[in-house]
Amino acid sequence: MTANTPPIPPSATEPLSALDLGIGGMTCASCVARVERALAKVPGVREATVNLATESARVAWAPGAAPDAAAMDALLRRAVRNAGYEPRAAGAALEQEDLSPWAGFLPVGIGLLLSAPLVVPMLGDLLGQHWMLPAWAQFLLATPVQFVLGARFYKAGWHALKALTGNMDLLVAVGTSAGYGLSLWLWWTAPEGHAPHLYFEASAVVVTLVLLGKWLEARAKRQTTAAIRALHALRPDVVHLLGPDGEVDVPVAEVLTGDRLVVRPGERIPVDGTVHEGDTQVDESMLTGEPLPVARGAGAPLTGGSINGEGRIVMAVTAVGSETVLARIIRLVEDAQAAKAPIQRLVDQVSAVFVPVVLVIALVTLLGWLWAGAGVEAALIHAVAVLVIACPCALGLATPAAIMAGTGVAAKHGILIKDAEALELAHKVDTVAFDKTGTLTVGQPRMTAFEVAAGQDAAEVLAAVAAVQSGSEHPLGRAVVRAARERGLAVQPPDAVRAVPGRGTEGEVRGQSFLVGSLRWMQELGVALGPLAARSQALQDEGATVSAVAQRTGEGLRLQGLLAFGDEPKPGAAEALALLAARGIRTVMISGDNRGAAEAMGRRLGLDPAAGEVMAEVLPGDKAAQVAGLQAGGHTVAMVGDGVNDAPALAAADVGMAMGNGTDVAMHAAGITLMRGEPRLVAAALDISHRTVLKIRQNLFWAFIYNAAGIPLAALGYLSPVVAGAAMALSSVSVMANALLLKRWRGPAADTVLP
Repeated sequence: MTANTPPIPPSATEPLSALDLGIGGMTCASCVARVERALAKVPGVREATVNLATESARVAWAPGAAPDAAAMDALLRRAVRNAGYEPRAAGAALEQEDLSPWAGFLPVGIGLLLSAPLVVPMLGDLLGQHWMLPAWAQFLLATPVQFVLGARFYKAGWHALKALTGNMDLLVAVGTSAGYGLSLWLWWTAPEGHAPHLYFEASAVVVTLVLLGKWLEARAKRQTTAAIRALHALRPDVVHLLGPDGEVDVPVAEVLTGDRLVVRPGERIPVDGTVHEGDTQVDESMLTGEPLPVARGAGAPLTGGSINGEGRIVMAVTAVGSETVLARIIRLVEDAQAAKAPIQRLVDQVSAVFVPVVLVIALVTLLGWLWAGAGVEAALIHAVAVLVIACPCALGLATPAAIMAGTGVAAKHGILIKDAEALELAHKVDTVAFDKTGTLTVGQPRMTAFEVAAGQDAAEVLAAVAAVQSGSEHPLGRAVVRAARERGLAVQPPDAVRAVPGRGTEGEVRGQSFLVGSLRWMQELGVALGPLAARSQALQDEGATVSAVAQRTGEGLRLQGLLAFGDEPKPGAAEALALLAARGIRTVMISGDNRGAAEAMGRRLGLDPAAGEVMAEVLPGDKAAQVAGLQAGGHTVAMVGDGVNDAPALAAADVGMAMGNGTDVAMHAAGITLMRGEPRLVAAALDISHRTVLKIRQNLFWAFIYNAAGIPLAALGYLSPVVAGAAMALSSVSVMANALLLKRWRGPAADTVLP
């Protein structure tokens, strides 16, 4: 099928096919729009979404438009190449990416070294010293900066011109070329023995500073894609396939539905499936955010990416590849990160109009002075003065300078602001959704209640239970030992101990046998709760996990007491929610717990379940949908979480905030990370974000106001190129000084909140 062949129209019910494609050479939001337009023109394409962060595109196309996916892939690659960009295999940019913090800094460093000797003489002029380098030395220093380091701006600017648009690259290319060209002309036409004022330093410094800004953008982009890399890391590369000849290690990509896999203690579950043989405890905290390992016996479901406990199991595979829960989470994060417009898009939009207008004004200036009878030299100097004062030095610094100052001072107070999208939207947030476990709560089980049967000594029973659990690695066992020590009890080692997988532990202490485990185990053993049954139900209604302890006697098993475990609110969590509410921001808690447990915790935190402030029984994959539901009501939503299962919701929210005590995936997917895991920092993050975006807007205003005032003056001949260059430098100084005012911001101390 050729590009001119009309596609066969699909039926209304015919599903669309999807195809992913890597794209190289994109530098800004206007590049994204240009690639999307090019892909949309391919016959049969129904939708094209380009993601600048991952340098990729996802295209939906009608199956009848091409013989197969390979043919459509070829058509899309041709369209991308014709648009001036480099088509790649999907995921190639992610695999080839250099993750070192100084990756890509070499051109910036070379630019700084070559530009420094050009800038120092300018400082000498301010001190009354003549340190100006000879013209030939300035030429040798500025030329490689202009045409080697600045080649990327010429290339991107040329593509913008071909598309009849304007962007920051075109501004840099036109402005710096004007200063460089004027310097050459003045040098070559200067009388012998006369040293004219040249503008090589202006062109070199502008190229170097804009390269610095581009490098900072690239670093932020690497942090964004780190979320996807961390998710992929949850999946093991090799699995133990159980075949006719025993265990064989094979790549995970070769696993098929229905295979039997062996998972050893401590290994990650490779794919989704069910337990075929064995019993174990599975740590699903990286997927669910819940801290307690879950008992898994024959027939129980297993999720790829979770960690097997102390039991060896054989699992039956039910889903592989893109159909696993982990793969779906990865797709959710990729989709939620796509098409986010940073505040820099405002600069590109203005540049699209600004560049042609400046070029027209410069041309009109040249022709006007020639028509008025001025010489070619005077007319050219006035025209170049227009281009020099319009050189986008301050424009390029406006956003990164404010971001560096704002994020720097925020980091000192435990707030890491990662991207401009979070900055742009944080001050508009009117709804904050919190994950419960690990975000508003401690995330570690504690023994919250201990009830003994009539006639039993509480200290003796607790000491015996702690002795049985003293060697356990189970979170509930550690919680019992911690509670006993907090009460001043001596924890003795047991005489013997036996773990019953999925049930509990039996041990001998001072010649007596005690059983500690789940209520289901006690029911299987025929242990009646008796008078404590009502208390047990009440504790469960409050959201506690209840275990029982029984003693083996000559007359059988006898109940000794009940132990209740639960999560506790973080110190300051209720205060943090009250602070947000006082500012008119609605707060919502999202939890996977049953409704009774979630509402009980919500009330402890000061939330009103009747007002819809508690969302209970939310499955891990549905948190992003809950965020979308809040957004559908016209609200700007911030999501605060800490687990892998929070990553899609963090990326889907207008502003994602991750707790620093959480997983790397959550922190990479979020735009803001609260490094101390302190809920009260949420309000502080919103405040510094608001102040930073305000500085960005002020900087853009000052950057443009210099042009608005300076261009007419230059066109009328009131500004020479020297003064125009000084005005351009002054605009940069004012932008930097304004950004540095953010350092005066004072955030909360560890034990205080914002006023």
